[in-house]
Amino acid sequence: MKIWTSEHTFQHPWETVTQAAWRKYPNPMNPAVEAIDIVDRKVSNGVLQTHRLISSKWGLPSWASTLLGADKTCYASEHSEVNPRKKIMTLLTKNITFCNEVSVVEKLTYSPHPSKVDCTLLKQEAVVTIKNVPLSSYIEDYLTKMISSNANKGRQAMEWVIGKINNEVQELTQKTVKGMDEFTVTAKKGISVVEDLTTSAKKGMNEFNHFAEETLPNLHFEK
Repeated sequence: MKIWTSEHTFQHPWETVTQAAWRKYPNPMNPAVEAIDIVDRKVSNGVLQTHRLISSKWGLPSWASTLLGADKTCYASEHSEVNPRKKIMTLLTKNITFCNEVSVVEKLTYSPHPSKVDCTLLKQEAVVTIKNVPLSSYIEDYLTKMISSNANKGRQAMEWVIGKINNEVQELTQKTVKGMDEFTVTAKKGISVVEDLTTSAKKGMNEFNHFAEETLPNLHFEK
């Protein structure tokens, strides 16, 4: 059995990082993940609980594929919980493919950094166990190194997604400002039209009153 642990600090708030975690795949940094499907999702006591099925390619070397059996697509089950009140997001992933020979259990926890404002601490832990397969220690070492490499790619992918989110927010803000500016211009034009109509109406009334004052006294009505 091999245990791998790691910590990483994102220079972004917890809300942004957890949003990026949901949108992490697909990404150009780790094309091995082919698809993620939601199996179940519910809210219990204010905690969002989600079960997802992950389809990916392990990219095992030929000797490992010979020992374990070659599966083109590998599947894993992911259970996650998001507690917005405590600001904790936990993801627990376990492989389904090769589960009789290989057990890979990975846990990720996102929480606000205890000492850095507007930063998020990611804690990762993976436990690799090989059962009833020759060269088990060698395979455990190989898979542990692969997990470490994928973790680095995953952090790069998170930054990539966060960049997309920030761009989307910026574009939305620009569209909102533009919309407000257009509304303000339209409103001012409308006010100007109303003012012109009011001025014209007042002018018309003044002209009518002036006409009436000059004309009515000179009118003679037959009795």
